[in-house]
Amino acid sequence: MSKLRVVLPGDIVDTHTHKDSEDEGTMNVDTPDRVLRLGPELAQINDSVRATAAGVCHSKDDTQFWVTSNKRRYVAAEGEPVIGVVVARHAEGYRVDIGSAHDALLPLLAFEGATKRNRPDLALGTTVYARVSVANSLMDPEIECYNSNTGKAEGYGELSEGYVIKCSLGLTRRLFNSNAPVLVALGASVPMEIAVGLNGRVWINTETPATTVLVANAIKNSEFLDAKQCRQMVKELLEKK
Repeated sequence: MSKLRVVLPGDIVDTHTHKDSEDEGTMNVDTPDRVLRLGPELAQINDSVRATAAGVCHSKDDTQFWVTSNKRRYVAAEGEPVIGVVVARHAEGYRVDIGSAHDALLPLLAFEGATKRNRPDLALGTTVYARVSVANSLMDPEIECYNSNTGKAEGYGELSEGYVIKCSLGLTRRLFNSNAPVLVALGASVPMEIAVGLNGRVWINTETPATTVLVANAIKNSEFLDAKQCRQMVKELLEKK
């Protein structure tokens, strides 16, 4: 699937790999060893893949498919980066608010190099950047502050200083793209650190509070702007600084 497609709940999503042929038109060229990965808002029902929510269906390399939709409440999905706030501590770890229906569990050892004797001590109210490791409808989500595949932090962990803003889920998914127009425009003129959580939260760290406010306003204003409009909007904000 090379083009974006709007889907409704129950729509069948074509996940086959196709190839154009001069003699027979479009042909199905799936291979037996092809591994298909389904992301958020998609489910396999019998022999077909169907959408479970309204949104835009995306694909990557004809092996990964997912649907993006601008929901009001975040639904945890395995592998997604999130920004959360520690709200409670217990014997096995921390309870973290990630904006979903239920708080997420952050185990004490879910950090790079953590052991029973050497593990982070997070205070209530601490902001963390984490990755969803467990997400299903039968239990609360679980997160980790490192990549369990590599054992490295890779940017996950406690977010000290900085400021967190809330955005729509659709906007944060667009910001997660390294070529997001507003971030490219800001990065060319403003030194800053950004962490994007797909749960509708963005962490911003700059040299001064005024610059942080500028970056936050630029990000929120960019939601319905194209690339050219984003560049013009950032230019005007910088001129007013």
